[in-house]
Amino acid sequence: MKDGVNGVALGVFIFFFLAVTVLGFLAARWRKAENEHSLDEWGLGGRSFGTWITWFLLGGDLYTAYTFVAVPAAVYAAGASGFFAVPYTILMYPLIFTFLPRLWSVSHRHGYVTTSDFVRGRFGSKGLSLAVAVTGILATMPYIALQLVGIQAVLDVMGVGGGEDTNWFVKDLPLLIAFGVLAAYTYSSGLRAPALIAFVKDTLIYIVIAVAIIYIPIKLGGFDDVFAKAGEALGQANPATGKPRGAVTPPEAGQWTYATLALGSALALFMYPHSITATLSSRSREVIRRNTTILPLYSLMLGLLALLGFMAIAAGVKVSNGQLAIPQLFEDMFPDWFTGVAFAAIGIGALVPAAIMSIAAANLFTRNIYKDFIKPDATPAQETKVSKLVSLLVKVGALVFVLTMDKTVAINFQLLGGIWIMQTFPSLVGGLFTRWFHRWALLAGWAVGMIYGTAAAYGVASPTQKHFGGSSKEIPGIGEIGYIGLTAFVLNVLVTVVLTVVLKAVKAPEGIDETKPDDYTADSGDPDVQVELPPATAGSAH
Repeated sequence: MKDGVNGVALGVFIFFFLAVTVLGFLAARWRKAENEHSLDEWGLGGRSFGTWITWFLLGGDLYTAYTFVAVPAAVYAAGASGFFAVPYTILMYPLIFTFLPRLWSVSHRHGYVTTSDFVRGRFGSKGLSLAVAVTGILATMPYIALQLVGIQAVLDVMGVGGGEDTNWFVKDLPLLIAFGVLAAYTYSSGLRAPALIAFVKDTLIYIVIAVAIIYIPIKLGGFDDVFAKAGEALGQANPATGKPRGAVTPPEAGQWTYATLALGSALALFMYPHSITATLSSRSREVIRRNTTILPLYSLMLGLLALLGFMAIAAGVKVSNGQLAIPQLFEDMFPDWFTGVAFAAIGIGALVPAAIMSIAAANLFTRNIYKDFIKPDATPAQETKVSKLVSLLVKVGALVFVLTMDKTVAINFQLLGGIWIMQTFPSLVGGLFTRWFHRWALLAGWAVGMIYGTAAAYGVASPTQKHFGGSSKEIPGIGEIGYIGLTAFVLNVLVTVVLTVVLKAVKAPEGIDETKPDDYTADSGDPDVQVELPPATAGSAH
């Protein structure tokens, strides 16, 4: 690690940071809305984005600074098991091709802004809608915090902020400035800001990975040497466990964990509110269908990104916190000016998703808590104002989380977030294809999944902590170690199906479905667009 501040890298980093800040504020004038006082405009960019803007926005949304730091960090720490992120994104795209166009169509017809809007309209249940909204907000908060952790990792490696003994304000001032800029342009420009900045972010990331995957192996003697050194290092015993640190290829004993984690993550990713917000911002059903076919280009990038973990091992990178491994690799291997470019890619890679996540969480609160339970007669202008304020509060909460708690706590809560958000899958995806599930059964299944998932994760220990030490545990009845979120999801579905049969047998009231079959295939040019129909007049159950 280089001593002091890397001035050249810092200068390049600041240049790009200032450039995207200007873009963030200019975004308010980009595709300027006729009526800025509506969530459609502020929170969904006017639902006007075409194929390429949506592609960059979704890519910027899903491939975050934490992805850039954590995926290769997992490979650095444990070897091939960290590659689970690659197959899960491959599994994910065929899955979302089946349901995202349907969600876009019904949301377009009825003016839905959030997944909870759809769940409320489909099942006639504010309680189920509230459960989905609360889950989305809880799962998103630590995700935003981890974006700030990504920025902080870059700042630490650059030597900005001083050492551990430095006054806390001076140490955290760069992060506070980054947060303030993010909060300001998100409040001003809404979803248009991250949509515009995503172009810069993804371009930088592709350049950095392309250079890294060629330049670093050349400096290290080629990929043969990289894998040989990585295999030797991973085969050494971990002092804490007495077992090998990891392996270059997945061991047979970990295959159930690897497979269930990949499948569970694929089911969970597009349940996150920010994924849906980016989806609903597109202008047509066809834009969504096209994006599900071209987004796998990011999976190629992700596979190359994961290889950086092996390179960090081969380069002899030694860090106390694995999240610093890749920033440190860049500083050790690249010229200072290109280190600044790489750090800017990570830093901007945090700003884009953090902005979208805060907007998505704010929309959930505004539409499905504030309007449904606090002020049912809220005007579009009032909704927009509340959403802007809540987006600020969400970011403040994430900042406090990062500044006051150990970083492992943020990571543990993000793992919990993945387990929690998967429990909304039956209500959302199930509801897009069938009305058979009973609303009370869905709520009970959600509760069982949430309780089991949280309790099981609490009971997982690691060499460094008693609770929330991981996201895998023995699967009841099978005896193999698997992803807790997927086990909780299976329990959720079983409870939902059994209770639906019982509740239908006793003729429990099912609620009013305000959607119609042709809503799920409608496109932007179709007539009869409905917006905010009251449940009593929106159609009958079917």
